[in-house]
Amino acid sequence: MLRRLASSSYHRRRLVLATWLALLIGITAISQGVGDAYSQKVELSGSDSQAAFDLLARVFPDRAGLAADVVVRADAGIADPSVQQRLEALFEELEATPAVATVLSPYAPGIGAFQVAGDGDIAFATMQFANAEAPPEEQLVEIEEIVARSGDDDLQVELGGNLFANRKPPDSEIFGLLGAVVILLFAFGSVLAMGLPILTALGGIGIGFAAVALLSNVMSVPEFSTQLAAMIGIGVGIDYALFIVTRYRQGLRQGHDPHSAVVTAIDTAGRAVLFAGCTVVISLSGMFLMGIDFVQGLAVSSSIVVFITMAASVTLLPAILGFVGTNIDRLSLPGAAKREAKSHRGGWWKWSRFLQRHPWPFAVLGFVLLGAMALPVFDIRLGSSDASASPTTETTRRAYDLLSDGFGPGANGRFLVATELRGPEDLATLGELSQAIGAAPGVEAVTPPVPNAEGDAAIISVQPTTPPQDAETVELLERLRAEVIPGVVGDRGLEVHVGGLTAAFEDMAVRLQERLPLFIGAVLTLSFVLLLIVFRSVLVPLKAVIMNLLSIGAAYGLLVAVFQWGWGASLIGVGGTGPIESFVPMMLFAILFGLSMDYEVFLLSRIKEEYDRTGDNGLAVADGLSATARVITAAAAIMVMVFGAFVLDASRIVKEFGLGMSVAIFLDATVVRMVLVPATMELLGKANWWFPKWLGWLPAVHVEGTPDEPVIGELDTEIEDLLTAEEAAAQG
Repeated sequence: MLRRLASSSYHRRRLVLATWLALLIGITAISQGVGDAYSQKVELSGSDSQAAFDLLARVFPDRAGLAADVVVRADAGIADPSVQQRLEALFEELEATPAVATVLSPYAPGIGAFQVAGDGDIAFATMQFANAEAPPEEQLVEIEEIVARSGDDDLQVELGGNLFANRKPPDSEIFGLLGAVVILLFAFGSVLAMGLPILTALGGIGIGFAAVALLSNVMSVPEFSTQLAAMIGIGVGIDYALFIVTRYRQGLRQGHDPHSAVVTAIDTAGRAVLFAGCTVVISLSGMFLMGIDFVQGLAVSSSIVVFITMAASVTLLPAILGFVGTNIDRLSLPGAAKREAKSHRGGWWKWSRFLQRHPWPFAVLGFVLLGAMALPVFDIRLGSSDASASPTTETTRRAYDLLSDGFGPGANGRFLVATELRGPEDLATLGELSQAIGAAPGVEAVTPPVPNAEGDAAIISVQPTTPPQDAETVELLERLRAEVIPGVVGDRGLEVHVGGLTAAFEDMAVRLQERLPLFIGAVLTLSFVLLLIVFRSVLVPLKAVIMNLLSIGAAYGLLVAVFQWGWGASLIGVGGTGPIESFVPMMLFAILFGLSMDYEVFLLSRIKEEYDRTGDNGLAVADGLSATARVITAAAAIMVMVFGAFVLDASRIVKEFGLGMSVAIFLDATVVRMVLVPATMELLGKANWWFPKWLGWLPAVHVEGTPDEPVIGELDTEIEDLLTAEEAAAQG
């Protein structure tokens, strides 16, 4: 099937290219016409925070939408008449914008007094937006411009809240692509050959981006999903095209015509690309087990980009190769031909043989290194970091600091206690509850019950003494729900819920921690079964699963050391320490476990080929490593460069993804593939390929071509072996 697809794409290359261009233009035009609707909501069905939000949406609609703070510091004092006049004019202008439903002013009678700090120089107003979805970009820009021109040397005005965090468009994709260009130039030695993987990847992610934007209109897709999709799409797109173009060039050098070289490249490397890409998609799909809307949106959006990129690799790329033909090495760099002419039994083959003579020290060293890097995982704390982790160049960080100075750090993560009322006695009960909450340890301030206009519901605002991301804030939340509220409400029949953004993020962290073992177990089991079928071995997939866990664990450990402990955090623009975002370990596991299959399949399939041909385990490992090490190293370097570039992004979440994935890929391609795999395979010997007879019913899947079809690379290997033997005989 793949051979027919490759041949058809090659012969009908103009039609294939026109189809992909039409698809890119068409879906982009539709996407721009429809627009996107990326979500800022955190919905968690069945949680207490979601019950509070649903209650607010039903009986407190003016408090149920997204919210943001306007935080001010006035040298003359908030009560100064000229300051009050300026601020009230600002609030009126903000309230007149299409995005804002109402502005809760510190000058409002009653509750407004709680929005002015004790010293009287700092206050905040709360902007309530019209709904729970993020306003359009132009409306957010309008608000930013209004606030920016309202301040001066005597009046500082800042915007607080997630909506206005990290508003600078990132340049991460550009830096990642530039790094990939340099690596591909070195790997291929040709400007034209370098451009093919870049072109294929950009075509795939261009369509993928437009598809994700359309998807955001029908399901919950978080705003940072575009950066994540770009990170994955560029990395896998370039890698997949790199594998295929490498095979194509090998075919041309062995005397094949362009058509035969394309067909064989797609039937060998393309087969591995499809297997690896499907593994990534399956791993991402496992996130549906978490039962969280926005996590499912991340999974679908990332899977779409991977799927489209994978399709481009086996259809668009063969068509482009048809146009390129034998000119692929045009515009070569000086010395490139000399590097390409080197024997496949070069430095990597010698390295493997050296390592195989000393397998125990290298195996122990590799496991100890990964284990040591993974140790910080035992101190990992999942949650949601607050604005204190952002650099001071961000308005949200400055707003956070102002609130902390005036009201205490807990003002940045207030809880909302909400309930429905049946009559005056319930309002009296809430008054008792407000007093009890105020006397609870860890509470800085609490408002009296604020009923809605109909008098059938009320809310209480609770300010902790500690910041939103602090463990003590989480303990307060648990204490309110488990002790304080039941102690007052008792059997009076009131259903009291604790909500707010801080409570919602904690509820999500608890849900993810509960379901993470199920998700990891499902991905591990599926990966083991797939590798078991492909390599018809028990120990090879078992060893692969363990090593992948170690490399991912080491990446987790580094995230804890940098983002939670603060080791070197300032070097990558992290403003402060905080917990690891609760969904990051899950996403990293899904993506990295899928991507690690690229190198696993590419390396072990070549080793398996050599073992089936020679029956010599040690020689098969050395030959397989030498045949694939250069491509794996180049592919890993590209992914490290692409993912590492996202560490430059302003968003802490994107930094975590970028650092975690780049470190894990680096360790996987170096310590695991180039040290632990050959060392452990040497120690296990023929046991690597033990496959019990009772599993013989499993289907045989040939990733690098079927046995009855020649695989490019085998013939020149045999000829080289014969020439080596003849030279040895002549010298003897």
